Amino acid sequence: MTHIAQTHRGRVWKFGAHVDTDAIIATRYLTSQDPEFLRAHCLESLDPRFATEATPGDILVGLDNFGCGSSREHAPLAIKAAGIHCVIAVSFAGIFFRNSINLGLPLLECPELAREVTAGEELDVDLSQGTVVRVCTGRVYRVPPYPPFMQQIIAAGGLTAYVRKELEARR
Repeated sequence: MTHIAQTHRGRVWKFGAHVDTDAIIATRYLTSQDPEFLRAHCLESLDPRFATEATPGDILVGLDNFGCGSSREHAPLAIKAAGIHCVIAVSFAGIFFRNSINLGLPLLECPELAREVTAGEELDVDLSQGTVVRVCTGRVYRVPPYPPFMQQIIAAGGLTAYVRKELEARR
């Protein structure tokens, strides 16, 4: 999987409130942790086009409580395997937030943008500055940037890759 760039322009895929981990990747697909297998079934119950039409760098936008439900890591893994740059929502379920960061998938809470943006729009995201620009209007939305150590985890591609890198640097 690729590492997440700090700045990026991507196309929006918009979903509603309470998108749970079963909607992100159905239980019947939890027999595998293969990212490509999970990508092929990501969000298929909400938008059957997603797995075949999402392109690397696209951005997911949801409303309240995105990632609620069970604590499986398969959900953020499937989203990341689909090439999604980041997920923006009004709010996230806590365990989904932690799993996503651990896998190197950035999540941004930006309620106003999440409510206003529509599917297909382009957004410019700057993770290091904590800004999201709605390209069609030029409006800038501010979100708290991640602390430096979390930016390093995301840039490394996740917690495991980050720890490996740190251990190698100490040898």
